[in-house]
Amino acid sequence: MRYTIIIVSAVLFVLTSCAGARKHSEITHDELVALTSFLASDGLAGRETGSEGDSLAGRYIRKELQRSGLEPFTADGFQRFEVPFSAEAGPANSLNLNGRKYENTVDFTPLALTSNGSLTSEVVFAGYGFRVDNDSMKWNDYSGLDLTGKWALVLRGYPESNPKASDYQSFSSDRMKVLTAKDMGAAGVLIVAGETWDSADNLDKPAKGESTSGIPVIHIKRALADSILHLSGKTIRELESLISSDLVSQSFGTGTTVDATAEVNARNVSTANVAMVLPGTGFTNEYVIVGAHFDHLGMGGPGSSSRALDTVGVHHGADDNASGVALMIEIAEKLAAEKQGHQRSIIFVAFTGEEMGLLGSKYFVENMGIDPKAVNLMVNLDMVGRMKEGNGVQVGGVGTAEGLRDSVSALVDTTLLSLSFTEEGYGPSDHSSFYGKEIPVLFITTGAHLDYHTPDDTSDKLNYAGMVRIGDLFTKVISDAANDSTRLSFREAGPMAPAQGMNRRRGITLGIMPDFAGNVKEGLRADFVTPGKPAAQGGMLKGDIIIAIDNKPVNNIQDYMFRLSQLKAGQMITVDVIRNEKREVLLIQL
Repeated sequence: MRYTIIIVSAVLFVLTSCAGARKHSEITHDELVALTSFLASDGLAGRETGSEGDSLAGRYIRKELQRSGLEPFTADGFQRFEVPFSAEAGPANSLNLNGRKYENTVDFTPLALTSNGSLTSEVVFAGYGFRVDNDSMKWNDYSGLDLTGKWALVLRGYPESNPKASDYQSFSSDRMKVLTAKDMGAAGVLIVAGETWDSADNLDKPAKGESTSGIPVIHIKRALADSILHLSGKTIRELESLISSDLVSQSFGTGTTVDATAEVNARNVSTANVAMVLPGTGFTNEYVIVGAHFDHLGMGGPGSSSRALDTVGVHHGADDNASGVALMIEIAEKLAAEKQGHQRSIIFVAFTGEEMGLLGSKYFVENMGIDPKAVNLMVNLDMVGRMKEGNGVQVGGVGTAEGLRDSVSALVDTTLLSLSFTEEGYGPSDHSSFYGKEIPVLFITTGAHLDYHTPDDTSDKLNYAGMVRIGDLFTKVISDAANDSTRLSFREAGPMAPAQGMNRRRGITLGIMPDFAGNVKEGLRADFVTPGKPAAQGGMLKGDIIIAIDNKPVNNIQDYMFRLSQLKAGQMITVDVIRNEKREVLLIQL
């Protein structure tokens, strides 16, 4: 405890000692070292979104931007919102079988995708819970079963021990199994791992950020599952082996009744983007946006996206993305020192929640209070600190506006930097949120490395000389975008949404960019509709909220992806949408 107090006190001292405006005209090695060393320090404990380290980092960034003479873009420079922080099994969880009360976290536990509720009903064993029917695969664990109002007991995963079953991996997620069972009438799902799938038979802890499925979902241990199967004379071990060997469905009513309650209590916490502005002097209400995310993985561990699976420790995130934030601050300082000013206002935004799915940037573009058409360019700095031999820098998004690639190329000194370009506007970082709003974007990175998403991504490994070169170039790019009287003209460059493995293989897509941040609580909003694709041809418009596909509910992005996985090329489907608060039904040809 004393150690924590000392760290936080030191951090607060740094924050409060930053007073006094500064306007240095150059990006310097020493200032980059100071900025990244603080952001990637042990004291900020990995800057997990919603944590104390996240809050301290935000305050530090705001203070540094204030010192350069920037003004709050929002009321006080913070744009506050809430994110899911934890999900814990609640006290109401119970499971009773044949007069015996089983113990939560020992014999069973609710999964995060559960909806809170109770069910007393017969259990039906439904094998792997598959219902697949396409040109190359047919498997129906629900044939001849009546699951109406009952529990479905399904095996986790797929028969991975049989090479012939490898294609079924695409249908093996817990959520797909739950939604399939729900579509077949099940009122609850019990999930169990076979011995081959998980020899340790570990129970999952509820993970934050999951969307609920609409029915109770409980993960149970094999011994409990065997008790449910007792009247059949079969065990989970035997059934897993039989199904995996023959790839033949084994489904039946167990004759056993389970009385259970599932409860998961999700806790949200407050976090904030930092948004500051360098006011323009000429073009009223026109903007350039420069962004970088400052959140990282905290202490790592289960449920995070750490690549050090067995390590719990500070994930420093020096390159990802203290480097981008430090360079953004230095660019802001350099631009603020230019006495002639800039025609367009330049907004500098430090995003939180990027590691949770671009939550901060999605929230910003939905609530920035300006017309997206007023933004001439968005520049995103993400992992710019590990320039390798050859001075390579990757610049994405150059196809999102006419002449954008040529504009960047004209400014680069090829003796200092070697740029590689990609056209696409969508990518694995915050610029994607702006591309979805039809804003031209540039994505700047020096690429991944072996320390990515591990505790070894530390500030001593950054290439600060390379960062200075990148900063000098993109200060010019940003300055040009802020001053050129000719506005950039947005154009679509590549997909407006990420490719999904199963849908890419099967070729099923509506042609929209979904709202990945879940800003709509019931349904899924289309943030962009690609011209010429099925959704556009069927009359879907940007902003439509999809609530059903073929009369089956769509409550969130996971439901949407599951519904797509069940469709076939050439199929005619109905899509129910909410448009201007009215329900409409679209007929869409895939």
